[in-house]
Amino acid sequence: MRIAKHRIVSALRGRGQQARADWVERELPERVDPVKHSGLLATLHLDAAELVDVPSP
Repeated sequence: MRIAKHRIVSALRGRGQQARADWVERELPERVDPVKHSGLLATLHLDAAELVDVPSP
């Protein structure tokens, strides 16, 4: 499972955290591994389960 970077950025911008969103855009890959980046997601108070891309049926 991977998370599209734009979903993380959108969540942060939705909370008014523009500087953090800008940093994520610069530093993270387009597809974020929720296991590898679990610490960062926790620091940003983001739930990976809510951000994971759901495959189309």
